[in-house]
Amino acid sequence: MERENKKSFESSLKSIETENFLDRIFYRPVGYRIALLLSKTPITPNVVTIISIFVGVFAGILLYYQNIYINLIGFALLVVANILDCVDGQLARLTGIKSAAGRILDGLAGDLWFISIYISIALRLSADASHSFTWIIVSLAGVSNLIQANVADFYKTAHLYFISPQKGAEFDTVAGVKAKHAAMPKGISKFLYLLYIYYTMLQAKVTPEMQNVLTRLSEKYGKDIPEDIRLKLRALSLNMMPLFNITTFNGRSLAMLAGILFQNLWIYLFFEITVLNIVLFIAMNKYERSCKKLEV
Repeated sequence: MERENKKSFESSLKSIETENFLDRIFYRPVGYRIALLLSKTPITPNVVTIISIFVGVFAGILLYYQNIYINLIGFALLVVANILDCVDGQLARLTGIKSAAGRILDGLAGDLWFISIYISIALRLSADASHSFTWIIVSLAGVSNLIQANVADFYKTAHLYFISPQKGAEFDTVAGVKAKHAAMPKGISKFLYLLYIYYTMLQAKVTPEMQNVLTRLSEKYGKDIPEDIRLKLRALSLNMMPLFNITTFNGRSLAMLAGILFQNLWIYLFFEITVLNIVLFIAMNKYERSCKKLEV
């Protein structure tokens, strides 16, 4: 029974290899239990995603107040929103209810949380510091967050592709995304997929050596990459995962908690702009240099 439960839990994940420490011991196990309960109801993954958006945006609003207790409630709600963000994906994998629009909506959810967070922080801090300076710093933090999340998502999705074509089914090139968009009927899904085109273009722009490797692999093997090459790429990617994991939600949320406890949200902004960007630069530089040396 225990083995069956473990197998069921792992089937709800994209891959245990792309999950960081907090995800493995807290977010994913909690998310799995909720997803199991919801799998027996009519509630769909997209409904869970939409609920997470409302919870996360409200959490951000609570950071505006200079009151540690209200801020801690906001942080707790942000944790709830992130649990729900895990639930939607795990529910989708348990039930097989998946869609391109769902993946894009899932990506937008986190962006909307942090837009709320950064606006609230800017309004709060601009009361005590230069208005223009505050908004410049907060904007830099917001752009940094967007780039970090985008790049980390690219490398994690690439890692899934290196594990197997089935695990990496969501991994696609700019040309592939554009072709899918052109074939879609008009509607909200097509509009959301247009945003995904720009998302994918940014990923391709900042990973030139990885793109070269992927192009060579595609030209030489199509989607049937030999297992020895796949294992080589998987090992390279796995070594980089701990660094990319720092730049995701869990890394920045710990800095946010520190800022709340000290009632100084400049701590969070400093961490976002300096520490996380340095970590991202180191990870990308190591990965790109390794890709440049690869013979495939």
